[in-house]
Amino acid sequence: MSAVKGQGVFQPWLPFLTLLRKEVLRFWRVSSQTLLTPIITASLYLFVFGATLGQRISVLEGFSYAQFVIPGLILMGVINNSFANCSSSLFMSRYLGGIVDLLVTPVSPPQFILAYTLAAMLRGSLVGLVTWFISTLFAELPWTHPMLAILMAMLASFLFAQFGLIAAILAKNFDTLSMFTNFLLLPLMYLGVVFYPISILPAPWGHLSYLNPLFYLIDGFRHAILGVGDTSFLVAFGVSGVMATLLFGGAAWLIGSGKGLRS
Repeated sequence: MSAVKGQGVFQPWLPFLTLLRKEVLRFWRVSSQTLLTPIITASLYLFVFGATLGQRISVLEGFSYAQFVIPGLILMGVINNSFANCSSSLFMSRYLGGIVDLLVTPVSPPQFILAYTLAAMLRGSLVGLVTWFISTLFAELPWTHPMLAILMAMLASFLFAQFGLIAAILAKNFDTLSMFTNFLLLPLMYLGVVFYPISILPAPWGHLSYLNPLFYLIDGFRHAILGVGDTSFLVAFGVSGVMATLLFGGAAWLIGSGKGLRS
């Protein structure tokens, strides 16, 4: 009797759990591409900026360049893989026609988004954790506010999972999808104080950097780890939270209306 009752409680969530399991297994089965490749890329960045330049230059008083750049590289891995997981998975479902099967299942738009988002956050977190582990070979981080750092990483992963869903729905073909990465995500990331502090930029570039949404994510994450940042936690989390809310609302509207999902 209790087994039947328990099954009834979880019955509405079975489609969601099935979709979540499918998304996790999707990237896990090709882990050499989804996990190993970005980890190797991050390791090369760490070698270049940690072993060769890390102890020779400094852009932040009291910290080596390796200590400065490692938080940005960790978050860059989290962001890239969270976006890639959602965008590639949903776009391939549209491209191959598998999205039709998902649309007829009893999965609500919030459950649909949550399943894709949690899988993307898991992939991004795994890459971020391994990147941090490898970074310990090059420099030691103080982790001044570890809980805030974890919260910012999760917020960044959630935000770009929503952006990945929106990009997958709006993209008409593979070229359009790659444009989101090559002409929007990467420029914002490289100009988002991953490799330099905003304080060393001359006018007007320093002021313009505040318009970069990734600046608040990266600076907030680095601030939580090193204890020093260009903005306060209130501003960093506030701006990032607003962006995450807006992107979630946009993804929910697109999925709820079905616009672009069947094309």
